[in-house]
Amino acid sequence: MSPHLRGHFEQELLQAREAEARREPDAAWTHLERAHILSQAHVLPHLRVHGSMSAFAWRAHDWRELLGQLPRLLLAGPGSLLGRAPRGNTGGADVGIFTPMPIPEDLQRILHQV
Repeated sequence: MSPHLRGHFEQELLQAREAEARREPDAAWTHLERAHILSQAHVLPHLRVHGSMSAFAWRAHDWRELLGQLPRLLLAGPGSLLGRAPRGNTGGADVGIFTPMPIPEDLQRILHQV
């Protein structure tokens, strides 16, 4: 992961933690999804986001999301390593594991600068 991309990735994770601390779970989740999109091509950051999503689901007592993160934790590393992670997928249990999704324009610009 380039330093430029890592900076944006870390910023999304920080904003997720800050939003959760402010008791804004929807905003926190949106930042985790954005971090997921930025991390998909990189094994360790991709796994880290799914770990963060799992921890968030645990703290929120969202058992459906937590269970949905388990297979994602198993598949994220190989998917990134093999270049099979579906581009734009937001990483939550509410979307298919292999479903590609549109990438927001601002994130497209960041990903193209890599």
